Amino acid sequence: MAPALTALLWDVDGTLAETEFEGHRVAFNRSFAAAGLPWRWDRPTYARLLAVSGGRERITGYLEQVEGRSPEPGRVADLQRHKQALYTDLVRQGGLALRPGVGRLVLAAAAAGLRQAIVTTSSRSAVTSLLEGAPPGVAGAFDFWICGEEVERKKPDPEAYRLALQRLESGAQGVLVLEDSPAGLAAASGAGLPCLVCLSVATREQPASAFSAARAVVENLDESEGTIVVRKGPACPGPQVTLSWLQRLLDPP
Repeated sequence: MAPALTALLWDVDGTLAETEFEGHRVAFNRSFAAAGLPWRWDRPTYARLLAVSGGRERITGYLEQVEGRSPEPGRVADLQRHKQALYTDLVRQGGLALRPGVGRLVLAAAAAGLRQAIVTTSSRSAVTSLLEGAPPGVAGAFDFWICGEEVERKKPDPEAYRLALQRLESGAQGVLVLEDSPAGLAAASGAGLPCLVCLSVATREQPASAFSAARAVVENLDESEGTIVVRKGPACPGPQVTLSWLQRLLDPP
């Protein structure tokens, strides 16, 4: 018999909101421009760079490629610090909203007494900026956040999810992860947690094999027309992912 659903662990970038291309990418480019650097990451380039988790790590890897040597850590830190400030400005301008269905599902889980947490490679400041603009009640529905500053190894390493389990203090039974990427799925799986993948703009073209470990793969949590498109997993009747459907994902595979 499947355990009762007791907790949801939410990724942020691509899962809570489509932040990557029109949020983080734009902020990286503005940070480069402000530093007098010639690089601008277009969408195809940034899509490739998303294989590297973490902004600092992404900048470091890119500079190693284009300059042929490891960049000074202080230089990377300055670029990332300015990028984070620019990203905060972008979010506060109202350009990045939660994905359809996210706010509804977070509030429904809270009303049902489920515990919820953020588990992300993003910085705490980036999460704060995003949730400041969320619908009333959403930010307060999360018991705690595990952010990039709190782990030594970012996704696909499972460290962040293992830390989240420690803070839940209830074991892995009844816990479900919501992610959008292969790296996030690998992190959840490495911590022994079942995962629902809600594909984002950045991951929608990934092959199905990249998500073979997921309990289910959907395109959205809400569909304006028709039923939820389920690429893998049990059929989802109606136009919304519901708590009762999430409970089905805890059935033994």
